[in-house]
Amino acid sequence: MELVINEERELNQAVTELLSFAGGRKVMLFSGEIGAGKTTFIQAICRHFGVQEQVTSPTFALINEYTYMPPEGQEAYIYHMDLYRLKNIDEALNIGLEDYLYTGDYCFIEWPALIEDLLPEDVVRINITIEADSSRKLVFL
Repeated sequence: MELVINEERELNQAVTELLSFAGGRKVMLFSGEIGAGKTTFIQAICRHFGVQEQVTSPTFALINEYTYMPPEGQEAYIYHMDLYRLKNIDEALNIGLEDYLYTGDYCFIEWPALIEDLLPEDVVRINITIEADSSRKLVFL
Protein backbone atom coordinates (compact mmCIF):
# COMPACT_ATOMS: atom_id res chain seq x y z
CA MET A 1 0.00 0.00 0.00
CA GLU A 2 1.25 3.48 -0.83
CA LEU A 3 0.18 6.90 0.48
CA VAL A 4 1.40 10.44 -0.12
CA ILE A 5 1.27 12.90 2.78
CA ASN A 6 1.33 16.57 1.82
CA GLU A 7 0.55 18.08 5.23
CA GLU A 8 0.96 16.91 8.80
CA ARG A 9 -2.80 17.06 9.34
CA GLU A 10 -3.12 14.14 6.89
CA LEU A 11 -1.28 11.84 9.30
CA ASN A 12 -4.44 10.78 11.15
CA GLN A 13 -5.83 9.21 7.99
CA ALA A 14 -2.45 7.59 7.31
CA VAL A 15 -2.52 6.06 10.81
CA THR A 16 -5.99 4.62 10.16
CA GLU A 17 -4.78 3.17 6.84
CA LEU A 18 -1.67 1.69 8.48
CA LEU A 19 -3.59 0.01 11.29
CA SER A 20 -6.07 -1.42 8.81
CA PHE A 21 -3.20 -2.70 6.65
CA ALA A 22 -1.46 -4.18 9.72
CA GLY A 23 -4.44 -6.37 10.52
CA GLY A 24 -3.43 -6.83 14.15
CA ARG A 25 0.31 -7.14 13.58
CA LYS A 26 2.08 -5.11 16.25
CA VAL A 27 5.77 -5.04 15.34
CA MET A 28 6.29 -2.18 12.90
CA LEU A 29 9.56 -1.20 11.27
CA PHE A 30 10.08 2.40 10.14
CA SER A 31 12.72 3.13 7.52
CA GLY A 32 13.68 6.38 5.86
CA GLU A 33 16.47 8.89 5.82
CA ILE A 34 17.07 11.25 8.74
CA GLY A 35 14.29 13.85 8.75
CA ALA A 36 11.88 11.75 6.67
CA GLY A 37 9.27 11.77 9.43
CA LYS A 38 9.60 8.41 11.17
CA THR A 39 9.22 9.85 14.67
CA THR A 40 6.48 12.24 13.55
CA PHE A 41 4.45 9.33 12.17
CA ILE A 42 5.00 7.32 15.36
CA GLN A 43 3.82 10.34 17.38
CA ALA A 44 0.61 10.35 15.32
CA ILE A 45 0.09 6.63 15.96
CA CYS A 46 0.57 7.14 19.70
CA ARG A 47 -1.94 10.02 19.68
CA HIS A 48 -4.40 7.72 17.90
CA PHE A 49 -4.09 5.25 20.79
CA GLY A 50 -4.51 8.00 23.38
CA VAL A 51 -0.97 8.03 24.77
CA GLN A 52 -0.80 10.86 27.30
CA GLU A 53 2.98 11.06 27.68
CA GLN A 54 5.07 13.23 25.40
CA VAL A 55 6.28 11.04 22.54
CA THR A 56 9.88 11.83 21.66
CA SER A 57 12.63 10.17 19.66
CA PRO A 58 14.47 7.62 21.79
CA THR A 59 17.75 8.27 19.97
CA PHE A 60 19.76 8.36 23.19
CA ALA A 61 17.53 6.25 25.45
CA LEU A 62 17.16 3.65 22.65
CA ILE A 63 13.73 2.56 23.92
CA ASN A 64 10.84 4.70 25.17
CA GLU A 65 7.84 3.06 26.80
CA TYR A 66 4.35 4.56 26.63
CA THR A 67 1.10 3.38 28.15
CA TYR A 68 -2.40 3.60 26.75
CA MET A 69 -5.84 2.21 27.51
CA PRO A 70 -7.24 0.03 24.71
CA PRO A 71 -11.02 -0.51 24.40
CA GLU A 72 -10.71 -3.75 26.41
CA GLY A 73 -9.86 -1.57 29.41
CA GLN A 74 -6.55 -3.11 30.54
CA GLU A 75 -3.48 -0.87 30.38
CA ALA A 76 -1.21 -1.73 27.43
CA TYR A 77 2.21 -0.63 26.25
CA ILE A 78 3.87 0.82 23.19
CA TYR A 79 7.63 0.42 22.85
CA HIS A 80 9.28 2.99 20.59
CA MET A 81 12.83 2.07 19.62
CA ASP A 82 15.48 4.00 17.74
CA LEU A 83 18.37 1.71 16.85
CA TYR A 84 20.41 4.25 14.89
CA ARG A 85 23.21 4.29 17.47
CA LEU A 86 23.59 0.51 17.85
CA LYS A 87 26.78 -0.85 16.37
CA ASN A 88 25.99 -4.58 16.33
CA ILE A 89 23.37 -7.15 17.19
CA ASP A 90 25.06 -7.94 20.53
CA GLU A 91 24.23 -4.41 21.72
CA ALA A 92 20.59 -5.06 20.81
CA LEU A 93 20.60 -8.29 22.79
CA ASN A 94 22.29 -6.60 25.77
CA ILE A 95 19.47 -4.06 26.10
CA GLY A 96 16.90 -6.87 26.02
CA LEU A 97 15.44 -5.81 22.70
CA GLU A 98 14.36 -9.33 21.77
CA ASP A 99 12.18 -9.51 24.90
CA TYR A 100 10.19 -6.46 23.79
CA LEU A 101 9.52 -7.94 20.34
CA TYR A 102 7.57 -10.87 21.75
CA THR A 103 5.48 -9.15 24.44
CA GLY A 104 2.39 -8.87 22.26
CA ASP A 105 2.51 -5.09 22.71
CA TYR A 106 3.13 -2.58 19.95
CA CYS A 107 6.80 -2.16 19.00
CA PHE A 108 7.64 0.73 16.70
CA ILE A 109 11.24 0.43 15.54
CA GLU A 110 13.24 3.10 13.73
CA TRP A 111 16.42 1.99 11.91
CA PRO A 112 15.65 -1.76 12.17
CA ALA A 113 18.22 -3.15 9.68
CA LEU A 114 20.64 -4.32 12.36
CA ILE A 115 18.11 -6.62 14.05
CA GLU A 116 16.55 -8.37 11.05
CA ASP A 117 17.58 -11.78 12.45
CA LEU A 118 15.73 -11.14 15.72
CA LEU A 119 12.42 -10.05 14.21
CA PRO A 120 9.24 -12.10 14.20
CA GLU A 121 8.02 -13.10 10.74
CA ASP A 122 4.82 -11.06 10.80
CA VAL A 123 6.17 -7.51 10.90
CA VAL A 124 4.83 -4.46 9.10
CA ARG A 125 7.40 -2.42 7.20
CA ILE A 126 6.84 1.29 6.69
CA ASN A 127 9.19 3.02 4.25
CA ILE A 128 9.07 6.82 4.25
CA THR A 129 10.67 8.86 1.49
CA ILE A 130 10.89 12.61 1.00
CA GLU A 131 9.55 13.57 -2.41
CA ALA A 132 10.85 16.48 -4.54
CA ASP A 133 7.91 18.67 -3.44
CA SER A 134 8.67 17.90 0.26
CA SER A 135 5.66 15.60 0.57
CA ARG A 136 6.25 12.19 2.12
CA LYS A 137 5.56 8.90 0.41
CA LEU A 138 4.65 6.09 2.79
CA VAL A 139 4.84 2.51 1.58
CA PHE A 140 3.42 -0.24 3.79
CA LEU A 141 4.75 -3.76 3.26
